[in-house]
Amino acid sequence: MVPSVLAAGFLGIDHFTPPWDVFFLPLFNLLIAFYHLLLSDFALAIIVFTVAIRTILAPLFVQQIRSQKEMQRMQPLVREVQRKHKGNQQKISAETMALYKEHGVSPTAGCLPLILQLPILFALYQALIRASSDVTFVVTNALKADFTKLQAALQITANTAPGANHWNVPVSGPCNLPLLDNSNFTHFLPLNCQLIDPLKLSDKVQTTVSWLFNPFNSVHPHLNLAATDQTFALVIGGFSLSALAIIAAVLQFVQVKMTSPRPNRDDPTSSATSTMTYLFPLLTVFWGGIFPSGLILYWVVYTAYLVVQQFLIMGTGNLFPILGWSPAFATASGSAGDKPPPRQIRGEQPAVVADPPPSPQPNQPGARQRSTQRRPPGQRRRGRRR
Repeated sequence: MVPSVLAAGFLGIDHFTPPWDVFFLPLFNLLIAFYHLLLSDFALAIIVFTVAIRTILAPLFVQQIRSQKEMQRMQPLVREVQRKHKGNQQKISAETMALYKEHGVSPTAGCLPLILQLPILFALYQALIRASSDVTFVVTNALKADFTKLQAALQITANTAPGANHWNVPVSGPCNLPLLDNSNFTHFLPLNCQLIDPLKLSDKVQTTVSWLFNPFNSVHPHLNLAATDQTFALVIGGFSLSALAIIAAVLQFVQVKMTSPRPNRDDPTSSATSTMTYLFPLLTVFWGGIFPSGLILYWVVYTAYLVVQQFLIMGTGNLFPILGWSPAFATASGSAGDKPPPRQIRGEQPAVVADPPPSPQPNQPGARQRSTQRRPPGQRRRGRRR
């Protein structure tokens, strides 16, 4: 109750539920701010929102990409460790960790950006659902009386015919109704209850984008970012195969392939890494048939930004060859300029190479000049008589 009282009146935020709203409310207000600035175009708002978030988190991802690049350069040394101590997994692990420490590389360097990315995805998903003003809710007998009271207080109307499962969320209304604290009714919170005063809405967010359209789709010609993609999708057995999700999957494959180490039969984690390279894009295609298309649009822009950032730092990395094909512009991470300095593996004696004898200098004082030409047979060497 105390946090709600403190938040009430703070630039117009009338509803605050810790601890989730500490993270969610800034992102939700930022998304609506871009929506206001970009002529109420929700697609452009998501694109600019994505670029802004990526730019803010750029230093963390730059460090991650550089760490991945250094790990690629170290692959010959890692393979040498695996060859030297083949069959001794404990020795391989200890030697590999020492190798990482020597080069200042942390295998867990990519965890922090991933940890920060997941709450952003969850928050954006909630923002898309809330901004759409469309809630899917089945009224059961146990909730019928409470929902009738809430419906009267907030003037909730059915999105289609009465009794349907889709309901319109009001833009404005009372923000601190006790029924809104019920987990079944939290999505019916009016939009303006969690927006600061300069961003208050006079109408619901227009999630249908006019410039994202398919002239060959007469049923859903324009993309609705708050629903699954029905505009650029092929329905197969009730599942929507979204073209937007396929684009996101291709970008996901490129991004993962650039930073993945090359296959190594002696490395037990190599096969798992190769599997993830193809598994993540397939999951992205699957998610495209489940989650709102606005979330997939965010993922397209987010991954494209990351691919460009990786290319500027590490070139094409290990992206090529693909099916044996490699373009002329490809800059493999194993080129001469990216090879790591030689390192002696512990337990291995270095080879001793004898220094070559110094060659005589012709201009050195006191040095006797020797001819390299051979004398003909029978010819005596002429010398000065004593």
